[in-house]
Amino acid sequence: MGLKGDAAIVGFAEYKCERRYHGPRRFTIEQWADLAHQALNDAGLSIRDMDGIVCSDIREAGMFTPATIVEYLGQPVNFAERIDLGGAIAVGMIWRAAAAIELGICEVVVCALPSLPIPSNPNPPQMNPRALFGSSSNNWGSPQAEFDIPYGNLAQNSGYAMIAQRYRAQFGYDEEAMAKIAVDQRVNACANPNAVFYGKPITIEDVLASKVIADPLHMLEIVMPCSGGGAVVVASRERASQCRHRPAFVTGFGEHLAIKTPTYAEDMVYTPVGPASKQAFEMAGLAPSAIDAVQIYDCYTITVLLTIEDAGFCAKGEGQQFVRDHDLTFKGDFPCNTGGGQLSGGQAGIAGGMTQVVEAARQTMGRAGERQLGSCDAVYVSGTGGVMSEQSALILQGG
Repeated sequence: MGLKGDAAIVGFAEYKCERRYHGPRRFTIEQWADLAHQALNDAGLSIRDMDGIVCSDIREAGMFTPATIVEYLGQPVNFAERIDLGGAIAVGMIWRAAAAIELGICEVVVCALPSLPIPSNPNPPQMNPRALFGSSSNNWGSPQAEFDIPYGNLAQNSGYAMIAQRYRAQFGYDEEAMAKIAVDQRVNACANPNAVFYGKPITIEDVLASKVIADPLHMLEIVMPCSGGGAVVVASRERASQCRHRPAFVTGFGEHLAIKTPTYAEDMVYTPVGPASKQAFEMAGLAPSAIDAVQIYDCYTITVLLTIEDAGFCAKGEGQQFVRDHDLTFKGDFPCNTGGGQLSGGQAGIAGGMTQVVEAARQTMGRAGERQLGSCDAVYVSGTGGVMSEQSALILQGG
C-alpha cells in the first residue's frame, strides 16, 4: 500500500530569504503565479503543461482559493488541493501531488507557498492586537481560548519551551549539544547565498550567551522570521524523463496529527513525526541508515532533536549524544538542513516548510553548488505544524 515512486520533483523556485516585512511588493496571487512560472521553467515546462495545483491560503481569497489561482493563471486543471497544516503544508503538498499523479488524475502539479510582503491596504480592518496569539486559537469556544490562553500558554515559544522542559525532566538537557544543532546549521547557511545569515558563523558560546526567550530556549535556538517563498513541480515518471534535471522521486510519505497544543499531548516528548516517519520509511522500503541527508523542520533546536529521535535515527533520549557524536554540516557524516534550515536560512511564514523540500530536491538533483553532498540518493524530509501537533515525513530518491 502506498506510492509506487512514479512521481518526482522535477523543478523548483525559491525567493531569497530577507528580513523585510513591509514595502510595496506583489500581491500573494501574483507571487504564486511568479513562483509557478519560475519552477516550471526550471523543469523545462510551461504553464500549459500544468494540470494540477496544490496551495494554501492566499490573502486575496477567503474561499475558493484554488479556483481563484487557476483563473488568475488562465490555466484549467484536473486536480486542486488546499491544505491547512501549518509548517507541515509543504511536505503534505508533495505527497498529495504524487498520489494524484499516480492515480492518473494529472501529470504536472505545481505546489507553491509565497510569503513576500504585500502592498499596504489603505483601509485595513480594525484588529485587536491581543487576539494575535500565533498558533494559539483565540476563536470563541476553542479549547485554547478557554483553557490555555488565560493561563499564559500562548503561541509557539511557550509551547516548545514546555516540551523542552519536559524532555529535560525525563532525559536531562545538554545545552551545548542543543546549541551545536544551531551552530552546525549556521555552517551550512554560510554556504548558502539565499540564507538570511549567509556569511555569519556562530559558536556554541554565542548560542548560550544569547538571550533566554523561554527557558531553556535561547534566541539563537529559535527560528528567524523573514520574507520569502518557494515552489516545486511534481511530474509523472514519463514527463520527468523529458525534464532538464535529475528527478527526485517521491517514494514514501507519512502524516500524523494528534493534538493542537502540548496541553493535550499524551506524552510531549513522543511526537507525531514518529508514526509519520515510520510509514514513510516502510513505504519507501528504506531504513533510516540508508538516508544520505535529512532536511528537518527546524523552528527550534528541540524540534530537530525530537525529530532525529522519533524518526528512528537514534533511540529516544539518545538524541543529544547523537548530536555530539555526529557532524551535522554538509561536510559531515549526518548532513542536516544543508542549506541552513530555517534557524539560519530564515522562516518565511507559512512558506517555511518549503525550505526543507526545496533543499532536499536540490541535493537529490545534484544542484547545491558549494554545499553539494558527494553522494545523495535518498533524503528524509519532515514538516511540523503548530507546536509539534501536525507532522509529516517524506522520502525522496534520485532517479
